[in-house]
Amino acid sequence: MIGKSIFTNLLKKRPHKTVHDMLDKIYPDDSAGRMMTTEYIGLRKFMTVAESLAHIKRTGIHKETIYTCYVTEQRKLLGIVSTKDLMISDDDLLIENLMKTEIISVHTHTDQEEVAHLFDRYNLLALPVLDALHTLVGIVTLDDALDVMIDETTEDITKMAAVNPSERPYFETSVFRHVRNRIVWLLILMFSATITGSIIAGYESAIAAVPLLVSFIPVLMDTGGNGGSQTSALIIRGLALNEIHFSDLPRVIFKEFRISILVGIPLALANGLRIIIINRNLLLALAVSISLVGVVTVSKMIGSVLPLCIKKIGLDPAVMATPFITTIVDTISMLMFFGIAARIFGL
Repeated sequence: MIGKSIFTNLLKKRPHKTVHDMLDKIYPDDSAGRMMTTEYIGLRKFMTVAESLAHIKRTGIHKETIYTCYVTEQRKLLGIVSTKDLMISDDDLLIENLMKTEIISVHTHTDQEEVAHLFDRYNLLALPVLDALHTLVGIVTLDDALDVMIDETTEDITKMAAVNPSERPYFETSVFRHVRNRIVWLLILMFSATITGSIIAGYESAIAAVPLLVSFIPVLMDTGGNGGSQTSALIIRGLALNEIHFSDLPRVIFKEFRISILVGIPLALANGLRIIIINRNLLLALAVSISLVGVVTVSKMIGSVLPLCIKKIGLDPAVMATPFITTIVDTISMLMFFGIAARIFGL
């Protein structure tokens, strides 16, 4: 009743404000407390099914949801009952004999993304929110969780594309804001790409001796970038769904290593055969084939390790996705390719 009186007093002082407006001032951004509603069906354990259904009929129109009811005593959450269970049970059955006491709940300061994951994992329609005293202060409903999922997915997609996230729709965002959201990342990636140019410039003698080497740079860079992006996308998705954790790093590396070998060998054989048929150069085919296996392996290792490490230090793994992984893989690919080619051709 204390929490209710606080909200009542706040509303008396500012009648134009809603309870949700008050919650915005009490709880931090992106928290369960900010998402929740205080409009839920509350029952008592000594009520009968008939009394509970009558209570729902009287008050349900003003509540956020009536599909899940919460059994409380002095605002402490004792259990939950679904409306379906009420409708198929005997009228004289007591709620305490019907309620479920194994409850999935969250704290008012629980991150909204974690709340959304719980909805997805357990197929919930609503989720109770408790405060530090384990008092029921509100619930989060499925529609609110879906909004969070959409927002978080949109943010991850924009970060993976090296664009600063924006909450405004595409056509409602001005051209200058689009430029501001993109230009910084493009400048960073452009300057980081100069590393690759420096490596190529350092092997001018090898390129002069075997000019055909240049024509295979796009093949290696694109294959490495695509391989790293494939792996990072799967790892970031696993992190977002809590399917993968930093402790799984050895398992992830071992699995991706096996995948890279099985993917790299067919790619190497296909390119080697093509070079032999078209260019009739066995040494070039050998250099490109060996490089392809190495590039695919390294790119998948980087694509799996970087997101896990960046998540471990508390940053968003989506930031380290496609753009940065591609730049790093391009650099390593060039070093590997020209190093292998120099040895094979004796340069």
